[in-house]
Amino acid sequence: MSLREGRGPLFTDHYQLAMAQVHVREGLADRLAQFDYFYRSNPDYGSHQAGFCVATGLGPLLEWMQDVHVTDAEVDALSRFTTSTGAPVFEPAFLDWLAEHGHFRDLVLEAVPEARVVHPHLPIVVVTGPLPQAQLLETALLNMLNYPTLIATKAARIVKSAKGAPTLEFGMRRGPGVAVDEAARAALVGGFVSTSNVQASVALGVQSAGTHAHALIQAWMADGRGELEAFRAFARSAPDDCVLLVDTIDTLRSGMPNAITVFEELREAGHTPGGVRLDSGDLAYLSVQAAKMLDEAGFTEARIVLSSELDELTIWQILTQMADEADREGVDWPRLRGRMTYGVGTRLITSEGDGALDGVYKLVGLQDEHGEWQPAVKVSENPVKVPIPGRKRAWRVYDTRGHATADVITEPDATPFADGQPMRLHHPHRDGAFRTIAPSEVSRVEPLHEVVFDGRTTPPTVSPSASGDLATLRRRCTDDIATLDAGVRRLVNPHTYHVSLDDRTKAVQRELVARARSSVTG
Repeated sequence: MSLREGRGPLFTDHYQLAMAQVHVREGLADRLAQFDYFYRSNPDYGSHQAGFCVATGLGPLLEWMQDVHVTDAEVDALSRFTTSTGAPVFEPAFLDWLAEHGHFRDLVLEAVPEARVVHPHLPIVVVTGPLPQAQLLETALLNMLNYPTLIATKAARIVKSAKGAPTLEFGMRRGPGVAVDEAARAALVGGFVSTSNVQASVALGVQSAGTHAHALIQAWMADGRGELEAFRAFARSAPDDCVLLVDTIDTLRSGMPNAITVFEELREAGHTPGGVRLDSGDLAYLSVQAAKMLDEAGFTEARIVLSSELDELTIWQILTQMADEADREGVDWPRLRGRMTYGVGTRLITSEGDGALDGVYKLVGLQDEHGEWQPAVKVSENPVKVPIPGRKRAWRVYDTRGHATADVITEPDATPFADGQPMRLHHPHRDGAFRTIAPSEVSRVEPLHEVVFDGRTTPPTVSPSASGDLATLRRRCTDDIATLDAGVRRLVNPHTYHVSLDDRTKAVQRELVARARSSVTG
């Protein structure tokens, strides 16, 4: 068995199997349970912070869940695990159960569709099914959703900062192993127009993008032919949309003049040059100077591609400086801004500043022996770690401007404002913190969850609207972000968007916490 054979049902933590064995051994294998996937806080990059996340990874997760199952070889491998005394870790009865039930075809998943905006404590995915199988899904689900959501969120912020300019994902060389394929997809969901990752591009049905490295110029210099001949060679190979990296020697005294020479030759041959790439130095100053030189040579439409340690904050800073530089140099600033392109690598692929999303998967309900649902809660000294217990529904409330103003968690049979009365929205973790919204302040209320996977059918039913093609996902992301207040979209110190509980859900949470604490004696 190879680590690179793909993700199977053993793509999980050991303790998931250990708990599943307990459930099977103690007669709980057929009890239905509900687990909620949510995250506790938005990414905080230190000097800047996210005010929301973009839920990503659902499509690949559902695709994986349809066919995965435990094989005989995997059961045999587990049978050889032993304790410190030589006893088997996994009992034969559990392994027999695993051979028959080691799949996810008894589970039902409800979820917020992929590429939608989500917020802390909102149940993004709700998993219902037999307790041990629902438990076994935890690790894989967290692995397949947390990282893509982190990357799509940062990508969406970078797209906003770039103010409509194309953004390209260049992070493959600096990313975490094969997860860069998921990151490429997540960046495209978040609004990037392309990726340099060729394998991911082919798999996703998009065209990869890229220019050339300094190594091309260095090779021609080492061979005694120099930068100009290197540019000519590249232009012969890629005469259309040719983009030249101009900072290997001296950007303004060598790279730009040589690039313009090659562009003139391309133009004479009937081709339209693509532009230049800047990868070092004062990118704002050099961009304005490069634009000025290109304009003087008649290449007013040639693009300027920036790379080198970019993220949403640096792009914002570069654009702010460029506006001043352009005004000083007499360069048309709106036109210059419209010809920019950004290649973003390391800081996107690693989500620099906050490299992990604190997404969690918590048991919130279990059927008792009579088939009645009983809410479950985890009590913690840190209130933010107390989940929202029980069966529930999630709604998004829009104000009269059409802006999303709150996400509300209710019990399954409740609909916000259905009675025409004002509604109290409670903070999920601070008792006494609430606000009241009147129906007159609301333009519409939208249910957030839909059934995205039903493994009980043959074959499993997967909702086509849960995920979708990249164009659909990108548009969904863009439209959802547009409904947020400007303060929530802010790059630095964003306004907090609240996920709230209705009266009944808050009462259940309080009661369960009080009951759990009162059970502690001594």
